[in-house]
Amino acid sequence: MKGMTVIVKKVTQMICGVLLLYGMYIIVHGHLTPGGGFAGGTIIAGVFILLIISFGSEFVALKKEETGSSLLETSGILAFLIIALLGMIAGGAGIFFKNFLPKGIIGKLFSAGAIPLYNIVVGIEVSAALLTIFLALLIYRDEVLK
Repeated sequence: MKGMTVIVKKVTQMICGVLLLYGMYIIVHGHLTPGGGFAGGTIIAGVFILLIISFGSEFVALKKEETGSSLLETSGILAFLIIALLGMIAGGAGIFFKNFLPKGIIGKLFSAGAIPLYNIVVGIEVSAALLTIFLALLIYRDEVLK
């Protein structure tokens, strides 16, 4: 897939940093405002998909197996389970997903214990999963269209 025009590429370069920062904001503030890991992860995946569409598939040097996004997706799931197990071990009473961090002051950024950690790893997993799906569709589009 070839890239788009110079205008599209320049506009993409200008807005991708802002969109990436906005996705991170949605993830980190997910326990205070509407949003969280899934919503922020979709925004971040959209940034990478926008870059691939505007600059072309040669921009990421696609192969038949995309291990980078799959590895990141698997790491996100593993980190989620590790945090849940830490809650079970450190929280006592053997409760899976138990909050083991201090709760802080209501309304402040560090006020939700382990929930922001869950939001971050869910954001990583969702963005990597959506990017993996997009890359798989892009890689195998010729075989599907036959």
